[in-house]
Formats: sequence, structure tokens, C-alpha cells
Amino acid sequence: MSRIVFQVAGIPALKAVFGAIGLCIAATSLNASAWAQERAQRLPTVLLGAGMHNIKAEVAQTPEEHEIGLMYRTSMGGNEGMIFIFDRPGKQCFWMKNTLIPLSVAFVADDGTVVNVDEMKPQTLDPHCSAKPVRFVLEMNTGWFAKRAIKEGFKLTGAPFGTPR
Repeated sequence: MSRIVFQVAGIPALKAVFGAIGLCIAATSLNASAWAQERAQRLPTVLLGAGMHNIKAEVAQTPEEHEIGLMYRTSMGGNEGMIFIFDRPGKQCFWMKNTLIPLSVAFVADDGTVVNVDEMKPQTLDPHCSAKPVRFVLEMNTGWFAKRAIKEGFKLTGAPFGTPR
């Protein structure tokens, strides 16, 4: 029956139908984005230093906060990130389940020294692990560390590392 209606109605009717479908898809996309932002956790922040760069990092301290991390975020500010703080040093491994934005990750020793840095693709379960036991993991937008020449041996500053900022 709909085939006959389309044939009789002609091309303008088809354009209207497909236009309406496009609007529905766009609205669904916007709703998905809004839903994702609502599910994203917001945590207290701390100011960290990376040479002349300031970082506003949300602090994830509990197992629940660690598990959610930056999941469901659709964007993050240029110098914003999340620092994960663990009770004791260990081999820390991260993946990107339900994380919608690409991230860089730095595994950081107690004194703020970067142990290793890696790039993580969104919505993957690929493990990204510390090269040795650490208590701190800092996630930033993809490429953040590379653009600032921050790599193994670089020292971050701030309260979590026992140095003032």
C-alpha cells in the first residue's frame, strides 16, 4: 500500500518522508548525547602542574569513581582531565568501555614522575597498563601529553604528589 502512495504522491512526498526520517535520526542523536552527558560523573577537582601548563583534574578516589571514570563524556576542556588515586601502588590497567572521547593516559609515581604515557581509542577494551606499580593515573584529551613533550621522566606537581602548585 505504501508503495502506491509514494508512486502517486511523487518525489516531493518522498523528500518529505526522508526529511522527516533525517530529523528523527538527528533528534535521536541529540537525545543520546544529552543522555550520555547526564550519566557522566562530575567530581571535585584539583589543580596540577605540568611545567608551565595548569591542569584542572577531577579526582576519582573510590572504586566506583574509578570504574566510571570519564565514561559517557562527549567532550572535555583543553586543560581538563581526571586523576585516579589508588590506595597503594600497583600495576594499573585502563580501558575505554563506554568512553566516547579519545584520551591520553599518564601513569604517575608517588612523587609526580611520569612512568609511561599511552593513547587510548574510544569504546575499546584494549588494555593500557603502567610499566611499573603506580598510585596515580592521569587521563587527558588525546595528544595532550605529546603536544607538550610530556613523557617518561617528566615531573608533574600538585597536592596529590606532595608538591604545592
